[in-house]
Amino acid sequence: MSDPEPAAITRAFVLAAGLGKRMRPITATVPKPLVEVGGRALVDHALDRLAEAGIASVVVNVHYLADLMEAHLVRRRRAPVITISDERERLLETGGGARKALPLLGKAPFLVLNSDSFWLEGPQPNLPRLVAGFDPARMDMLLLCASAATSLGYDGRGDFHMDGDGRLTRRAESEVAAFVYAGVAVVKPELFADTPEGPFSLNLLFDRAAKAGRLHGLRLDGQWLHVGTPEALREAEERMRSSATQP
Repeated sequence: MSDPEPAAITRAFVLAAGLGKRMRPITATVPKPLVEVGGRALVDHALDRLAEAGIASVVVNVHYLADLMEAHLVRRRRAPVITISDERERLLETGGGARKALPLLGKAPFLVLNSDSFWLEGPQPNLPRLVAGFDPARMDMLLLCASAATSLGYDGRGDFHMDGDGRLTRRAESEVAAFVYAGVAVVKPELFADTPEGPFSLNLLFDRAAKAGRLHGLRLDGQWLHVGTPEALREAEERMRSSATQP
């Protein structure tokens, strides 16, 4: 008997609860996911790409300026179908937020996106590539990874080394790595077993999967735009305009 086909990826979790401190003063009155780039809120860019990739159901967590987030998502979005995961009482960080949302996400692997994950697409749209590239027999997580050298607004030392099979390992503290996490991943719900009930980072799951040799990466096709600060936001706007005028 042949192995059963892996469950289709039809759900996603969007991280939209953070305080956006590095984006101050813009985020003093507007949550970072509602900051606009190219005339559209960051969270709408993310949700549009999810809808285009065939993701039918999305859970979005809220904490900072949660009423503004909910009003925007309820009034302005028609697709995908959105469910709110309310973290008003306690901000749970990236891993804790996803753990809290698990009952809404089901038992199949799902996408996790930072609400400010933003890039210019190459010839092949990246979310369908990521979904198609996830192999649950070999992977517990598949991360979308961008080139640290060519990403706009990023000046760090990179996050991961990637081998010829796409397997990821963390860079050592003194090293420079070629790839940076672009804020999008496919994750198996089973990875959350025995994780804390309170706040924790998704880095815990990255390390857990890497230790088992089951953390993989897919290189982003296009250019990642790191929009972490007001200056980086302006650079992203300029890059979008120049991209639109290129033949």
